[in-house]
Amino acid sequence: AAGLWTVFTLGGVGSKASAQLEQCSPLASQSLLLLLVLANLTDAPDTPNPYRQAIMSFKNTQDNTAFSSSNPHAFQINFNSLYTALCEQQKSDQATLLLYMLLHQNSNVRTYVLARTDIENLV
Repeated sequence: AAGLWTVFTLGGVGSKASAQLEQCSPLASQSLLLLLVLANLTDAPDTPNPYRQAIMSFKNTQDNTAFSSSNPHAFQINFNSLYTALCEQQKSDQATLLLYMLLHQNSNVRTYVLARTDIENLV
């Protein structure tokens, strides 16, 4: 989960411009592209895609509800940090694709974003 957190926060360089992101942190950019490719692979007939399952099911660390460990791909992430990183990186195609995928496939992220009062930062 720590490696996935690095990908979600774009390597901790959320305040840099997109061109600078490519130059300063190519690993974060390439990792995000890899995550997007892996999460969008088709499911096998008998086994669902574990990367897609992880993207669809992660929860907020600030959420007070009990964390269910029944899903082997479940993990928690700080949605505030994720939201801030995505807002700062909207000039990046990779970050926009990640946001699109999260809004459509993870109801926890969608609920969090819709509850934010500063959604204009994202738009």
